[in-house]
Amino acid sequence: MSSKKWLITFTCTVVAICLLLLVGNVLVDPFGVFGDPIFHWDSYSQTLNPRVGKIEYLDRHHEEYDSYILGCSSTSSFPVEKLNEYLDAKFYNLFTYGADMLDVEQFARYIIDNYTVKNILLNVYIDNGSVYAEPGDINGSMHYKVDGSSKFDFYKKFIFLDPNYALDKVKRYFADEYLSEPYDVFWTPTGSYDKRERDVEPIGGLSEYEALPAYSDFADYPTYPVPLNVIDETMESVARIKQMCEDAGINLIVVSGPVYSGYMRGVPREDAGEFYSALAAVTPFWDFTMSSVSTEPRYFYDLTHFRNCVGEMALARIFGDKSVYIPEDFGVYVEGDSSAELLARNDAILDAEPASLTPEARVPVLLYHNIVPDGEEGFTASQLEGQLSALRDAGYTAVSFSELEDYVYRGADLPEKSVVITFDDGYASNYELAYPLLKKYGMKATIFVIGVSVGHKQYYKDTLFELTPHFDEAEMLEMSNSGLVSIQSHSYDMHQWAPFESGDRVREDIKRFKGESEEDFVAAVKEDFELSRTKIEAVTGKTVDVLAFPEGIYDELSQWALLDSGVNVTLSCRHGVNTLVKGLPQCLSAMYRIYADGYATGDELLSSIDSLT
Repeated sequence: MSSKKWLITFTCTVVAICLLLLVGNVLVDPFGVFGDPIFHWDSYSQTLNPRVGKIEYLDRHHEEYDSYILGCSSTSSFPVEKLNEYLDAKFYNLFTYGADMLDVEQFARYIIDNYTVKNILLNVYIDNGSVYAEPGDINGSMHYKVDGSSKFDFYKKFIFLDPNYALDKVKRYFADEYLSEPYDVFWTPTGSYDKRERDVEPIGGLSEYEALPAYSDFADYPTYPVPLNVIDETMESVARIKQMCEDAGINLIVVSGPVYSGYMRGVPREDAGEFYSALAAVTPFWDFTMSSVSTEPRYFYDLTHFRNCVGEMALARIFGDKSVYIPEDFGVYVEGDSSAELLARNDAILDAEPASLTPEARVPVLLYHNIVPDGEEGFTASQLEGQLSALRDAGYTAVSFSELEDYVYRGADLPEKSVVITFDDGYASNYELAYPLLKKYGMKATIFVIGVSVGHKQYYKDTLFELTPHFDEAEMLEMSNSGLVSIQSHSYDMHQWAPFESGDRVREDIKRFKGESEEDFVAAVKEDFELSRTKIEAVTGKTVDVLAFPEGIYDELSQWALLDSGVNVTLSCRHGVNTLVKGLPQCLSAMYRIYADGYATGDELLSSIDSLT
């Protein structure tokens, strides 16, 4: 080949490769700026750069919204669903990474100029005093539509992207799972972080929490210096946002979100004083910076992000919703001179002992199954009576799961020594032997029934295999009407007995079959629970929102599927005593239980409970 032909071939090859890369960047579109024609994966592009990805999304969907939340990343935890309820609105959470109030101001101007906006909730976080007008790389840069930069330069940098961005997106698309991954952290319809896994993770005692790798920093909190050197610039932006809202007739709610006390100790006291005084001079605001919440690590995902349940508490305080638990010292409305009182309150909390101020209760949950008559092999009625008698004499009060929910969700009181009594499977002996004893000792209990087995007194389902008898609907109704027994779910038909089943796909517990997609599994869990709930509620007329996992087996996916179906409490078979924290729904996830029918006497059971508490 001549040198001329070689040069032409080489040049054409290079041009072809470049064109291929450019076309790949446009078609794969990692940042979503060209319409993402193949994948339509907004969460992915928003994760790479929410400042760009969210504007691209809203330009296509803004007619679905009429209100917005603005602020740094902690702002994600103010739930749009509750704001929609309180204000009869359609909120989108337009928060971004970082704490740059100039970016927030530019977002406010853009949405006011281009969309219909009725309400704005603005979170002015303490970090906003330390960062302003910070230049961003490709993952933190603003959309040209928002900051007025060059349209040509904007698209040029995304056309000539490093091809690894496109390759990563393709690989991750085919590896993506149902719940959030580090590369798709947003829940697209709301704009919030996708915290489905975090919102169902079991949380109990503080020492257990701090021992988990994800939360180990709370055990020995590293104090970082957080000097606030851009307070003036930040407050000027807040003032301009306020003026824009007033000019457009927009309802503006300004809040300052909760801060973990360990993090707040890195902020110089005089800087904090200047920050909140300056904010109060610009606008009235709801302050949640410091309270007993700030001293409790379990209310935080990490060092700077509070949990969604805390955001719900804050909104409940603002809108006077008394159905939600709110610590008495959580949230004050600040205007004008009252900022001095706020600063004194914050200082007092920082100077207090670091021990948690959060109300909590230690509650054992006892697990029983079948009860046999005296003289037969197994756990007998006399043994059950001995344990109930011992619990009563030791001062225990048997409570229901609805009372636990009232404690956690609404801050109601519990007896000092509370215990929950549970029976799994729905055996006839629960009615014939246990129920009379519960009435005799005035003790409440919950029975978790397998929906498909209710009323099967002799045979397993529609077979000739004999089984331990289960009580029927009339007996279920009688127990439920007594006020002592709650009937809840042990699944409808996800606790199968493999030797009695046909086929090779037997659900012995709530876990995925090999090769079953996550979407199909979630759909199966939801369908099964709905069958269970419908069956029980049709008989008892009472709410079913508690489920005991068959065999105690669960994972984040099954937990979330049930939570999304309205299950507020789930129970495992892990051995232990539960720590319940007011305002923290996760402490009702995969609760511990004690195999009470594994102890021969009441004294043995009490000894076990004492050792755990």
